[in-house]
Amino acid sequence: MAVHDDARRRWEAQVAQARLRDCDFETVSGAPTPLLATPDDLPPGWPEQVGYPGEYPFTRGPYPTMYRGRLWTMRQFAGFGSAAATNGRFRLLLQQGQTGLSTAFDMPTLMGYDADHELAHGEVGKCGVAISSLQDMERLFADIPLDEVSTSMTINGPAPVIWAMLIAAAEKRGISRRRLKGTTQNDILKEYIAQKEYLFPPRASLRLVTDTVEFAARELPGWHPISISGYHIREAGSTAAQELAFTLADGFAYVEAAIARGLDVDAFAPQLSFFFNAHSDFFEEIAKLRAARRLFARRMRERYGARKPESWRLKTHCQTAGCSLTAQQPLNNIVRTAIQALAGVLGGTQSLHTNSMDETLALPSERAVIVALRTQQIIAHETGVANVVDPLGGSWYVESLTNRMEEEALALITQIEELGGVVAAIEQGFQMREIGRAAMRYQRDLEAGRKVMVGVNRFVEPAEDVPIPLLEIGEEVEQEQVQRLVALRRTRDAAAVARSLARLRQDAANETNVMPALIEAVSSYATLGEIVAALREVYGDYQEPAIF
Repeated sequence: MAVHDDARRRWEAQVAQARLRDCDFETVSGAPTPLLATPDDLPPGWPEQVGYPGEYPFTRGPYPTMYRGRLWTMRQFAGFGSAAATNGRFRLLLQQGQTGLSTAFDMPTLMGYDADHELAHGEVGKCGVAISSLQDMERLFADIPLDEVSTSMTINGPAPVIWAMLIAAAEKRGISRRRLKGTTQNDILKEYIAQKEYLFPPRASLRLVTDTVEFAARELPGWHPISISGYHIREAGSTAAQELAFTLADGFAYVEAAIARGLDVDAFAPQLSFFFNAHSDFFEEIAKLRAARRLFARRMRERYGARKPESWRLKTHCQTAGCSLTAQQPLNNIVRTAIQALAGVLGGTQSLHTNSMDETLALPSERAVIVALRTQQIIAHETGVANVVDPLGGSWYVESLTNRMEEEALALITQIEELGGVVAAIEQGFQMREIGRAAMRYQRDLEAGRKVMVGVNRFVEPAEDVPIPLLEIGEEVEQEQVQRLVALRRTRDAAAVARSLARLRQDAANETNVMPALIEAVSSYATLGEIVAALREVYGDYQEPAIF
């Protein structure tokens, strides 16, 4: 110890005489970073706290062999224009080695409107695929082996309706719902906090999510009914610790709602999944994922009484940070995405999406999305990082940063609990205020040059044409979608539609699980807009409180 102390004093003396760069030396989130990490930054007995991969508290990974046993699922977010066009993109990506599908929906679909609604005009197919009925869902997944390929759907407000369409489409093809595997994002709480694509008031929406959790536990053992999402919280401007805290708090709210419904925690907890942002601060992102697993495991075992290790095990999807991409010098986005993806892998993600270089300018082109997929494949097969489980485990800096992330997140979760829980905190505007303050601090630092964004506020080049082809969605997509919808309404059994919507309204009002009624409604070819309108009659609308 004396030798160690002498060496440290010599080093500190040299540091005191050295000149440092003119820099704030902070993480992307604004937290100060140490000049050097040492064993003194860790508590006594820290190796026992960290543990082994696949063992409680899962700091080093949810599975014992991690990527030596199985690589992460490689997904590329895909969806644009018509269902047929998106089906073509799905096929291309599967041919190029993608191992799971991830579906993006257009804004009318996300907001529960049919393509011929007045508020849908000009938006149909623009930022994702247009889905107005079961007919569209059938075209979207035509000839895709839904019992073999894991399917993720990024939809929230109308998520139970879209999920019902997928179930009905599969069963029409003779595929049992019990053989389906995949994820519905379905995280409505984060919509009130960050993304704002909600349909109904929070408490009614929480009830609908609980219906899906109950139905999945009973009917679809291979499906994750919620992907509890910090991604959009981070994209709205939160810090890494806020993303971690608000995401886990939302997850715990869903757990508590399901328990209050009367479900055994071990019957549904293994089907929960999480979705985090892989941002640019390399070590902070790795530490965030490690802390997330530890926090979740402890809470599930110690507070909610889960007995099965599968219920303690946090499984996560990661997506590289869309908010870090720049319209200026878009080829730089390939580098940003590669580094962020590497952080997700070293943090132990189970599934990964890599953003395309052109996403600040348009939906990803075919060329750009293949480059993004190749980025994952290069990390998996050429770098060697998948060969060792948690290779940064035991790093004094990574372990101390993991501890700090856990402590900061716990403090925020405690604040939310003191406000009465997640829904009460949302109604008081707590999470939105915290994110707003963090976003403002970051923007001020960027404008002042304290934080550097290459090509934006430093190393800027003269304006020039974008050297990459962009994907454009023509107006004919909307015209064709509306024509199909009109034809569907003319040829379907109107009486069956009316009966199914009446049952749906009754089940929603009686607090009966609405999933069976939704499957009946979509199977009669009731449209998304009609179904959402029926639920709105029961649940009403939501007006966000003013918080600034």
